[in-house]
Amino acid sequence: MDLLPSLIVFALATSCTPGPNNIMLTASGVNFGFARTGAHMAGVVVGFAVLQAACAAGLGALVAAYPAIHTAMQFAGGVYMLWLAWKVANAGQPKKAEGGGGRPLTFIEAAAFQWVNPKGLLTSLGAVALFVRPATAVFDAVVMVTVFAVSTTLAVVVWTAFGTVVARALRNPLHARIFNIVMALLLVASIVPMVM
Repeated sequence: MDLLPSLIVFALATSCTPGPNNIMLTASGVNFGFARTGAHMAGVVVGFAVLQAACAAGLGALVAAYPAIHTAMQFAGGVYMLWLAWKVANAGQPKKAEGGGGRPLTFIEAAAFQWVNPKGLLTSLGAVALFVRPATAVFDAVVMVTVFAVSTTLAVVVWTAFGTVVARALRNPLHARIFNIVMALLLVASIVPMVM
């Protein structure tokens, strides 16, 4: 695939930069630790791969033909992310330090979130438009989904691990509260450009 180097750069740039998934995974790493965030991480990778495959199979054309679908997905995603931001802001101290309480997103919740994540949807639609050619659509789609699965796996591991490292500095309840509020504000800020 002659577009492979460009696809890799695009995948890394979109997967590894801050966005709703990475912000939530960092907060989950802080509050629940790496192991307990495993299902959340796997849900992001699998859910995003399924979303990309669906976009390559025709969802992108459907969204382009009926803009109201995109608007509805943006609205649902925005409302859901505001709710998640509220939960992040009120998470308290890291749960592993407190000995329990609360829970990270489940595999199904994280996978389903990809369908209302504005960054994920726009990235998927953009990737299909840029890297899936009509003459080699199936091959290109398989390569695209594979490259994104690898880059998304790298991103979720790094951002969750970053959260677990940061958690050590958040044993103080005030520091934990400030961190969670900042992460919630970043989550809200990450969706503003995508839903406007």
